[in-house]
Amino acid sequence: MSDGPSGALLVAGTTSDAGKSAVVAGLCRLLHRRGVSVAPFKAQNMSNNSVVTPDGGEIGRAQAMQAHACGLAPSVEFNPVLLKPGSDRTSQVVVRGRAEGHVSAMSYRTRTAALRGVVADSLAGLRARYDVVVCEGAGSPAEINLRAGDITNMGLAQAADLPVVVVGDIDRGGVLAHLFGTVAVLDPADQARIAGFVVNKFRGDPALLAPGLDQLRALTGRPTFGVLPWSDRLWLDAEDSLSAVADGVLGRPGPPRGSAWLRVAVVRLPRISNATDAEALACEPGVAVRYVTEPSRLLDADVVVLPGSKATVADLGWLRRSGIADAVRAHAAAGKPVLGICGGYQMLGRRIADPEGVEVVGGAGVEGLGLLDLEVRFEARKHLGNPAGTVWGLPVRGYEIHHGRVVACGDPVLLEDPGEGSDTGTVLGTHWHGLLENDAFRRALLSRFAVQAGRAGFVVAPDTDFAAERDAQLDVLGDLVATHLDMDAIEHVINHGAPADLPVLTTGLAGSTR
Repeated sequence: MSDGPSGALLVAGTTSDAGKSAVVAGLCRLLHRRGVSVAPFKAQNMSNNSVVTPDGGEIGRAQAMQAHACGLAPSVEFNPVLLKPGSDRTSQVVVRGRAEGHVSAMSYRTRTAALRGVVADSLAGLRARYDVVVCEGAGSPAEINLRAGDITNMGLAQAADLPVVVVGDIDRGGVLAHLFGTVAVLDPADQARIAGFVVNKFRGDPALLAPGLDQLRALTGRPTFGVLPWSDRLWLDAEDSLSAVADGVLGRPGPPRGSAWLRVAVVRLPRISNATDAEALACEPGVAVRYVTEPSRLLDADVVVLPGSKATVADLGWLRRSGIADAVRAHAAAGKPVLGICGGYQMLGRRIADPEGVEVVGGAGVEGLGLLDLEVRFEARKHLGNPAGTVWGLPVRGYEIHHGRVVACGDPVLLEDPGEGSDTGTVLGTHWHGLLENDAFRRALLSRFAVQAGRAGFVVAPDTDFAAERDAQLDVLGDLVATHLDMDAIEHVINHGAPADLPVLTTGLAGSTR
């Protein structure tokens, strides 16, 4: 046991994308740097961005990023329940890394009783092994319509005796109302868990905000532990790719090393998954990566990327309806490169068969875009793996999360070992996520793409280190937390919980008994 803090904390948010994941990662990074044995935990995540753990399970990418901040390998214990939306109404349920069918929003409520035990066991195990466990909530605890079945916000806080810090995103506007209202709508027992607040993404002079925070404390009896400034350096490993603005450049690419930029259009599919594959490209100087949602945005692109999808068949239909499918075909016909990853790879083939009805009711198949001589068959069993191999003689690693299996391929393979993927010269595809994170391969691929796109002035940087970029971002988070949050106060909350004399707020609604 270290001399530092010992206990656990739940970081909740006023809304989705308020910054919970970043605050947890920053706290984890700072505590790890101080020598504290610390681990992340998110009882239930809803995300199509996921990774494969060393033992072959599947968890949310944010928890893998937070584990890395702690110096730990990903584990299913860090995210025992993962919901992967396949439509607006249904999600695949992944429990301790393994898919266990699909649920609707209503039917999931009947499963939460059984999942409480799974969550409790995972968290108890982590608390026994680590000095500190920093937990992340989901959505907002103010969603009181979901409180009865809650296993990840105040329901978790009550079951595991956790103090809670609420994060609000001031960039959205109305943060003081959000913070006050989040506490006020909770019942008295849940309110007693809220120890204080963190304001996130602040731009401007903190002195202008200070009077508001003083009033918030007077109204709630709770302090604000700090104000984290907006930082444009934080963009890797986004929890939700839909938070990235379409047509905007991803990240902050450095200027080109040569005389030309390389322009990459990543199609933002409605059910895009593991969109973080594109982030490795966006770390390269002179590479401008944009998410696109309509066909005209492909006209000036040098490279088109079809990323992964949690609903490959439905997203393929969207490609056709939107006109992007024809634009991708025209791009390839012009001799410009197209790259498909996982579901995007499957879309590029001749046909997708679904005899087990994984995505298509009745098991009907669909025609692909026909840019690869490839046939894929969906199987109910999901394939998960962390493979290694070689591409063009270069060693590479990646990870696989897919239901589709290649049953016929007439194209040359992309990976010589283990004989995976397709490479026709201008149209390439692979089931491997993370392939672009291999620095030497990414450089070779970009150099080839530049030639095919006629960008003779593009020069690939010889020294971009994607793993180092990830580490640097985690250090930025740790530095922001160290500089702008009252860590003495937060560590006191971790050690001792929320103060016992916090006031109970009332909503002022008629009939309130508080």
